[in-house]
Amino acid sequence: MINRGGGRLVIQLWNSTPDEKLSDPDVEVSCDGVLRIVRPGGFVVLAPGESITLPPRLYHKFWGAKGHGSVLVGEVNRVNDDRTDNRFMDSLGRFPEIEEDALPPRLLCSDFPDYYPFI
Repeated sequence: MINRGGGRLVIQLWNSTPDEKLSDPDVEVSCDGVLRIVRPGGFVVLAPGESITLPPRLYHKFWGAKGHGSVLVGEVNRVNDDRTDNRFMDSLGRFPEIEEDALPPRLLCSDFPDYYPFI
């Protein structure tokens, strides 16, 4: 994740256990190539231009710091499959229910089976 501009980006971090619960050990992350160690549930604050690398299975929340204006956040990753790559501790819908009245101009990875069931 990259704070591309605006205010400060706050990120709260926890490791996960094999059964997908919150874990007690400290969290290790790389911020602009520098290793940082954060207590479970601790925070990393990124100024504009700074970045953080989040390894797989790391629970995180993020938001713009109050009183510092809007934040433009960028995410850089490999190909993402919304059905398997995004995991949440609490069950959430990926997208709200939408009654489609037109074909989508572009498909998400998770859309292909709906339009091309032979894949």
